[in-house]
Amino acid sequence: MNEQESKTGPKKDEKHGSQTRSKVRRHWVFITIALVGVVLAAWLLIHLFSKPKAKPPAPPPVPVSAVPVKVGNIDVYLDALGTVTPVNTVTVASRVAGELTEVRFTEGQMVKKDDLLAVIDPRPYQALVVQAQGQLARDEAMLKNAHLDLTRYQNAFQQHAIPEQQLATQQALVDQDAGVVQLDEGNLAAAQVNVDYTQITSPIDGRVGLRSIDPGNIVPADGTTGLATITQLQPITVIFTIAEDDLPEVTEQMATGRKLPVLALDRTKMKQIADGTLLTIDNQINTTTGTVRARATFPNTKNELFPNQFVNARLLVKTLTNVDLVPEAAIQRNGDEAFVYVIQPDSTIKSTDVKIQTTEGDTSAVTGVKEGDQLVTDGFDKLQGGTKIVVRKPGDKGGANSVPKAQQPKDGGDSAPKSG
Repeated sequence: MNEQESKTGPKKDEKHGSQTRSKVRRHWVFITIALVGVVLAAWLLIHLFSKPKAKPPAPPPVPVSAVPVKVGNIDVYLDALGTVTPVNTVTVASRVAGELTEVRFTEGQMVKKDDLLAVIDPRPYQALVVQAQGQLARDEAMLKNAHLDLTRYQNAFQQHAIPEQQLATQQALVDQDAGVVQLDEGNLAAAQVNVDYTQITSPIDGRVGLRSIDPGNIVPADGTTGLATITQLQPITVIFTIAEDDLPEVTEQMATGRKLPVLALDRTKMKQIADGTLLTIDNQINTTTGTVRARATFPNTKNELFPNQFVNARLLVKTLTNVDLVPEAAIQRNGDEAFVYVIQPDSTIKSTDVKIQTTEGDTSAVTGVKEGDQLVTDGFDKLQGGTKIVVRKPGDKGGANSVPKAQQPKDGGDSAPKSG
């Protein structure tokens, strides 16, 4: 038994050792596979994260319109609200009292100076003229008789027939009668003037307003109401204000003797009503408003301007010559600063500050740019410094035609995805 066990014992140990070695080999195989997996995973992660990302496509250029900077002349105007003011306005009133018998004008009629407008009953005043004529004739006869007596007294005095005192008395009587005659002549002239005043005539050329008194009424002398008002329309003036800061430039131009043109525009400043010249400026500045009044005269040959009408007055002060001109649409503003977008040779834009000298209509004179610079005039909401742009051709509306060919679909079809 012991001998048999001694024979089978080594075989069992050998079998157990081989199993152990097999387990160890499998263990190392698993470890090796795991290490290879870790290395492979690490390689994959490194490869994925180390691969450079593709750059996003550049945005398409922004289509814009552009205009070049030009050199030219531009007028400098001062704008102000003005009031049309007649040169003369007269209230026609009777200078004598009496019944208004005739009215020779119609309301709104254009009249000339010395045209007959109305008639006051002249008969009472004509009667006074006759009385004055009679008084004058009687006193002239008395003066003539006194002259005859004076001649006789002078001859008698030379012959020592009368005393000198009697001659002096007669001379005084002649002087007295001469004074009476002169007084009568004055009374006759005054009576004749009153007769003339019964014919009421126009003192100026102008337009008659509405009638205040009808025929048949008793008109007072020098009444405050008057028969009507006559306003001179040709020429006519416009009174407007000039800021005291602009006053030195205006007075400097007036000192040269040049007539400064003034335009009268309607309320919208879109239509020119008339054109005239600056007549004068006031002699004081209004300290409350910091302005001085100015008066311009207009021929008003077609009655374009009406008294007391409000107009926009534009005073041409001077003309700037050989300055850089840009459209107002190209100028952008940031508070008190102004700037433009200048197109660069590489089709990008650059923001450039400018200083506005003056603006006339849709054109401004500026400094800060030079002749020939291309300025952007629209599409500002999509622009910033360095933005790529493409200039539209005249007539383009910003569609596909305004985009370079490289940016358009190659198949010529619709760039949007088609629905199934």
